[in-house]
Amino acid sequence: MGSIRLQGIRFVAYTMDHEPRHVHGFHAEVEVIVDLRRDGAVSLADRTDAVRPSNGSKSDVRHVLTVAANHFEELALIWEKQHERA
Repeated sequence: MGSIRLQGIRFVAYTMDHEPRHVHGFHAEVEVIVDLRRDGAVSLADRTDAVRPSNGSKSDVRHVLTVAANHFEELALIWEKQHERA
């Protein structure tokens, strides 16, 4: 597992996690799954459990996505290091 704390958010890339490339952002009481797209953008993961709990604060979700966008390269590097193939 690789992780980093940025602006009060803990971002985690799990070693045995699946494609597409993504990180889990933990802020306040909310977990947000953020896709790290190949075009250099971030987006909320396209899955029903992208925000946990499902009634998580919209402002917390926006904050996680904004911080992820501002630190895209760092987060993509964490994902890539966790998923390197020998």
